[in-house]
Amino acid sequence: MTFVSELEPKELWQHFDKILTIPRGSKNEKQMGDYVISVAEKAGLKYKQDSIGTIVVSKPGTPGRESAAIVILQSHLDMVNEKNADVEHDFDKDPIKPRRDGDYLCATGTTLGSDNGVGVAAALAVMESDTFQHGPLEFLFTVDEETGLTGAGSLMSDFLEGRCLINLDTEEEGSLYVGCAGGAGVNLRLQLNFIDAPAGSVALDLKLHGLKGGHSGVDIHLQRGNAVKLLARALVATKRNMNFGMASITGGNMHNAIPREAFATVVVASADRDAFETALNEQISAIQAEFKPAEPAMKLNIAATDGVTKVLDDETGNKIINLLNALPHGVISMSYDIPDLVETSSNLATVKIENGEMVIHSSNRSSVDSAIDAIQESVVSIGKLAGAEVEELEGYPGWKPNLASDVLKVAKEVHETVLGKKPEIKAIHAGLECGIIGEKYPGIDMVSLGPQIEFPHSPDERIRIGSGADFYKLLTGVLDSISQD
Repeated sequence: MTFVSELEPKELWQHFDKILTIPRGSKNEKQMGDYVISVAEKAGLKYKQDSIGTIVVSKPGTPGRESAAIVILQSHLDMVNEKNADVEHDFDKDPIKPRRDGDYLCATGTTLGSDNGVGVAAALAVMESDTFQHGPLEFLFTVDEETGLTGAGSLMSDFLEGRCLINLDTEEEGSLYVGCAGGAGVNLRLQLNFIDAPAGSVALDLKLHGLKGGHSGVDIHLQRGNAVKLLARALVATKRNMNFGMASITGGNMHNAIPREAFATVVVASADRDAFETALNEQISAIQAEFKPAEPAMKLNIAATDGVTKVLDDETGNKIINLLNALPHGVISMSYDIPDLVETSSNLATVKIENGEMVIHSSNRSSVDSAIDAIQESVVSIGKLAGAEVEELEGYPGWKPNLASDVLKVAKEVHETVLGKKPEIKAIHAGLECGIIGEKYPGIDMVSLGPQIEFPHSPDERIRIGSGADFYKLLTGVLDSISQD
């Protein structure tokens, strides 16, 4: 156990401290599920688990509240495994190393997993608690949320009894969320054609790094740089006046994270090396000046490398960097109905080489069905123009706000009473499992709440420690209030 266990409220943070030691990247949640089951068994509670690992635990109401309506507390077991390139960390076995930075809890060079580990910890604390009044509860722990909400997507329509749900995956204190964006994606595949590297040439490794990255939904409006897009942009501009060959270009790790780093290997004539480096650095310098307010630490490294004997032919190399430069990234449109809400966005998420192909993934979001169809079609059209093989991925639905919600009304009243201020009622430009759950359980009443989590899906992820206490106080207050006659 670490210092995290001593934070208040201890019943929440002790569980999160344990969670920090458990591998739980998406599709690798078994040990996390086993821990949830162990807590349920210790508390003498009934549980069930489906074939992919989703768990429901049932807890009776406290005396006098047994006949109240069932309330579901919902969170997801997985986390995004992201780390800085210079950090040695094996997410399959190494514990997350927490550190305190003033009022915030952070990790050391990796994601912290407060998304959604603190929500899970709060649910486990409620499972064990006998210190407050509540009605019958169901605790829904889903899997594989971060790679497309597939755990919720596989949820059986008879797995839950309750028809009132509190999602614990919001990341903004002082706010109650009542809607979310839907999402979809496109994979573009380009066959790679290699030729021998020219005689008298030198290979150079390029690394654009130091960018902040972040969540491709909740952080997209911050206008941070996308390392893949910016490196491709610089290479396309340099190509106008300099001849060089592309050996590779890669970047990004997750479909729902803005790429923080991008890598390329180029081959240039030895006599042109200095001129190439000067030209590329000029392009990057202009980009650094453009993005300085959002990306003050952006940096390009160039180093000679050995062993590069093959290079893409000019047609293929040019096609790839032009395609990356053309694909959309960032905010596409803002909502007409909700102030300051991003309606539609696109994230050029990952570029990698697999089995002799360049595979590019574009992740797209919108709270309007027709708009997400439009941005998907835009990516598809650009891919087809480049001669790419196109694969549209199955999406997930959004969650339409219900401002007349009963659980929202209770949450608003408790927030004002317990925390001393009125909450903001918002929708989020990201996928919450509420959209899928609402589709499977028509009419279910839902609200989402949580602590203050900043820069999720990046090694800068942090949670304001005091917001954890406020989150737990709000949650237990809502469960008490909503179960009263």
